Amino acid sequence: MKPNLTTIYEDSNIIVINKPAGLITHQKNIDDKQPSVVDWVIQNYTELKDIGEPFIASGAEVTRAGIVHRLDKDTSGLMIIAKNNETFFYFKHLFQTRKIKKHYLALVHGQPKNITGIISSPLGRIGMKRTTKIIGKKMIDQKEAETEYKTIKNYGHFALLELTPKTGRTHQLRVHLNSIGHPIAGDPVYGFKKLPPPPGLNRLFLHAYKLEFITPDGRALTLETDLPEDLQKVINNIE
Repeated sequence: MKPNLTTIYEDSNIIVINKPAGLITHQKNIDDKQPSVVDWVIQNYTELKDIGEPFIASGAEVTRAGIVHRLDKDTSGLMIIAKNNETFFYFKHLFQTRKIKKHYLALVHGQPKNITGIISSPLGRIGMKRTTKIIGKKMIDQKEAETEYKTIKNYGHFALLELTPKTGRTHQLRVHLNSIGHPIAGDPVYGFKKLPPPPGLNRLFLHAYKLEFITPDGRALTLETDLPEDLQKVINNIE
């Protein structure tokens, strides 16, 4: 399978892609044969194979291929790829110091009482599942996490939200929305099992639609992409 990616922006330092849902960012280990964003980068930009720090996955070293941050397999949207090591570490610092604004669109079950709000609950892990619930259970690698949300439009039993995470924890948005009683539609792990998804939704309704940052050469850049066709159809069906 050839990854179906589109390039949204490119200059001498970065490539910004629109990742489709169903595609992993990188392999879990050397035996993982799923198509990935790493595969796409190496196929199209061979010279970027060794850009960035390699990381250890299941005991094996995995190439980063310039990928600065990741999106979950079931999440679509914008990702930054660095074309040189100086740029890679520049963006790594921006993410660590929270100087990149990431914006997501999510369809959630129910309608939040407040149009805007901040979810500030530490995330930890019980087994392999992320959670905000710490009472009576042993939580490991607990980390602070904060998410801002704003209701864009209500649709009966659902609401379309803009989510702006202030931190970048694993599954942060999914866990946080679930923690306030409004899980993201189509979430098989953190959603409420008895809540049916809206008609036509076959995956997690979460799309990283906008990035705002300062480029290495000092330009303020905002990049935005529309909802993917499959998610837009879901919205059309419930309007």
